[in-house]
Amino acid sequence: MTTLDGWVIGGYLVAMLGLARWLGRNQSTEREYYLGGGLPAPALATSILATQCSTNSLLGAPAFVGFAAGGGLLWLQYELAVPLAMLGLAFLFPAVHRSGVISIYAFLEERIGRGARLTASASFLFFRGVATGVTVYGVASVLSLITGIGYVPAVALLMGVTVTYDVMGGMRAVVISDVLQMLLLIAAVLASLIWLAPDLWQHFDALSARTEPLVNDWGVSGETNFGFWPMLFGGLFLYMAYYGCDQSQAQRLLAARNEEDLHKILVFNGLLRFPLVLAYCVLGLCLAAYALQQPGFIDTLPLTASGAPNLNMVFPAFVLREFAPGLAGLAIVGLFAAAMSSIDSALNSLSASTLEDFMPSGTAGSERSRFVTSKIVTLGWGLFAVAFSFGVEHIASTLLESINKVSSLVNGPLLGLFMIAVLLPGTKSSVAIAAFVGGVVMNFALWQLATDVSWLWWNLCGCLATLAAVLLLTNGQRSWIAARDALLATSTPLATRASLTGGFFIMLTLLVIAQGYG
Repeated sequence: MTTLDGWVIGGYLVAMLGLARWLGRNQSTEREYYLGGGLPAPALATSILATQCSTNSLLGAPAFVGFAAGGGLLWLQYELAVPLAMLGLAFLFPAVHRSGVISIYAFLEERIGRGARLTASASFLFFRGVATGVTVYGVASVLSLITGIGYVPAVALLMGVTVTYDVMGGMRAVVISDVLQMLLLIAAVLASLIWLAPDLWQHFDALSARTEPLVNDWGVSGETNFGFWPMLFGGLFLYMAYYGCDQSQAQRLLAARNEEDLHKILVFNGLLRFPLVLAYCVLGLCLAAYALQQPGFIDTLPLTASGAPNLNMVFPAFVLREFAPGLAGLAIVGLFAAAMSSIDSALNSLSASTLEDFMPSGTAGSERSRFVTSKIVTLGWGLFAVAFSFGVEHIASTLLESINKVSSLVNGPLLGLFMIAVLLPGTKSSVAIAAFVGGVVMNFALWQLATDVSWLWWNLCGCLATLAAVLLLTNGQRSWIAARDALLATSTPLATRASLTGGFFIMLTLLVIAQGYG
């Protein structure tokens, strides 16, 4: 990396801090700080996309598609469930939005009881807090390799800027910076695709084994966790839980100015995420073709702890090798941008859930006092993520994998809890919590007793088990009729339903065509 690249990166980071200072100058309430004060739907939708397409995705997807054993365009089938999940949220989430809450878990207290709220919020704080620390570790490790600085300076640079602009600007700074960062990220990917297109054209036949995007596997044989069917059905419930029940994602939906904007955000995410991920995947094929064209390229990659080339570094290594000074800095800025867009929203949402769910308004004094407290809590979560990141390398990889699986145990039951709140308001808190626990127990049993079943099915099974349990613990027939009537009464614009359903079938058709050519 040249001096000019360093100036480009430094100038960008300083500009982000200045933008946050300017955006946060008129904020005075916690609602403005956490919900942004009336942001337009396209900006909120772009912010969610930016959060999803993190540095890990930008590095991991090309490596999986172009180089990983058993990889290829299979990654694309993971996206099929997204438009269907957005369609499901178009029916369920308007009731949450109308409640006017800041923390999505406050909706559970309004409809069910405080116990349900605290249970769900505590689950989110634990899993998202740990995940954020792991993200900081992974991103800072990559940045230290790219820039040539040590791990500690990389953490200080990444988190110093991210936490500062998050604290100063709140959700408005998070969203606006995410929009700018997404533009930079797309520009870096498109520039790389244009650069590498001739190599892909020349070596496409040699990469034919990596062009098949579908695997017809039910995910019950133990051969793969990521077959088509578990990704479609399990992924549907996974994405509904993630986008609709995880504060880090749902907070942007709550920030929508009205229900019309809410549906726009859902449609944008349901339709635009696929082409963005498609660009990542084609970039992976292009980089594989480049490696065939430049046989010594892979040997120049940094090494992993096992001594093998770190394939996750193929994209930044290509950028540093081929892009002119200044342009390489802009591409690396795109990596910084992807990292910050994932971390800033997590910190803001962790702060929102902590303050709203565990520090009721009566305990923090005046509105001004709570506004200041919101910034302090955000800073506290930033410091936690930094501190935890230094311990990640001392945690066994199997434990990290277990943490990811344990979070999957609760996704479906958590979605079931919100469905109870939307469709069966007035359910006793103790009954709802017991049903939630029943869903988790069901998933735990699948984990221990059905080891050949893909963990993606846990999202579906946990949700259905939670709903079945609440029907058994109440008057089942009456509850079912009430839920059916509540769902039928939900008003979802025809354009929203048509767009998302049509988007799903267009994506599926494209993948089937690609499968035929593969």
